[in-house]
Formats: sequence, structure tokens, C-alpha cells
Amino acid sequence: MLNSVFYPAQSPVGLPPLLIVHGLFGSARNWGVIARRMAADRDVVAVDMRNHGDSFWADSHTYADMATDLAAVIAAHGGRMDVMGHSMGGKAAMQLALTHGDLVDRLIVADIAPVAYDHDQSPHVRAMQGLDLAGITTRGAADSRLAGVMEDPGLRAFFLQSLDLKADPVRWRLNLDVLAEQMPAIVGWPGTKGVFDGPVLFLAGAGSHYVKPEYRADMRALFPAARFAKIPGAGHWLHAEKPREFEDTLRVFLTR
Repeated sequence: MLNSVFYPAQSPVGLPPLLIVHGLFGSARNWGVIARRMAADRDVVAVDMRNHGDSFWADSHTYADMATDLAAVIAAHGGRMDVMGHSMGGKAAMQLALTHGDLVDRLIVADIAPVAYDHDQSPHVRAMQGLDLAGITTRGAADSRLAGVMEDPGLRAFFLQSLDLKADPVRWRLNLDVLAEQMPAIVGWPGTKGVFDGPVLFLAGAGSHYVKPEYRADMRALFPAARFAKIPGAGHWLHAEKPREFEDTLRVFLTR
């Protein structure tokens, strides 16, 4: 079973629970602030995906695997949820809806489409694998070393959230070897057949290139009730760049 963090509703109003599914190199803890705020009126569950965070490590990291993992979490929490997934988590959520549609009420896919991409995240894996962790006791020290191979301070800060400084020796909470090996499957799309007829929102950052107009035919073929929205001033990390706007959009779409 995936590791998960449960946020009980502060003032429940009868809405289905919300499952939050992070993207590649992320974790449930990245979504803590948004999860707590979304739990104002509903239960929220945020998961660590396989090979991430405190969840189990496995040799396979396909979308079929991830959808099965998510289905088990939903079943353990009562059998039906709204689901929001970002990037890799969005693809896993789409796979879940297409193969276990009875478990999904409403679906939000954040800045990803059901297509194979030609970019590759392997350089980031190599940068983390190559980081000398000897003597590291703070994220600041790790950041200084990682800066030698990664210029973007925002990316470094994001990746270093997955560094377990309490472990002896210090280690990554990411199964980097498997993620590197499975990268073609992660950036790809399995070509899953089927249709999910439920409400779906494809929410993109207006400055992102991940959801292009030419992808809409594929999106509508699989999700005929799909709606599309963009958050101005946001890129791929829309939930981090515009968190309040992101939450407001989720809340409007998920309110019956």
C-alpha cells in the first residue's frame, strides 16, 4: 500500500474525499499546504507514489502499476473519490479513471496530457545520483553542491525536499535507479483504450508547453466530458507558482 497522509475535513459538507497525486520526483509533503486548505470542507488524502517518499520501492514504474496502487488507496478509504494528479500523477490519475472508472467521481489533470512526450528527465536523475552526500547535514549544504550541476534554484529546492537528512547515511527518498530505467514509460503514454465519461478538468499553466491545442482531440476521445482551463502567469508547476488560484479553480470544479 502507498504511504499516504490523511487530512480530515474541518467542516464536512458531504463532498467526496479528494485524492492528491504528485508528479515525478515529488511527494505527499509537497502538497501539504494545499491539502490542508482543501480539507476545509472534505477529507483529503495525499499519497507518496511508488519509488517516491516513504512508499515502497519496486522494479517497475508503469502507469498500470501506479493506477493499481491508487485504486488500492481509494478502496481502503471507502471506494470512491475525486482525484487530482499533477504531471506524472496526472497520467496515473487518467490511467486510473480509464481502467477503474467506478472509483473516480471527478478528475482534475494538472498540466499534462495523455500523450507521449519527447523530453527526458534523466539529466535530473543523473544530477541527483552524482551528488556527493558525504558530510551533508543540511539542505543548504546540499544545495551548494547541487548548484554546480543545476542552475535553477527552484528546481534544486524541489528536488532537495526528497533528501532524507535524518537517515544514516543521508539518502534520497527516491528510487533513482529505477526511475532512470523506467523513464521512457514515465514520459510516455501506454495508449490505454477506453472512455471515462465523468467530469474532467484539464488545468494547465498558461506559460507551460505540456498541454498543446493539438492534444485536445486525444483528450476528448478518452474524456468526452473534458473541460479546459489555464492559470495565467503559471508554468508547469502551477500549484506552486499560483497556489491560491490553483485551489480556487479546484474548489469551483469540485463543488456540486
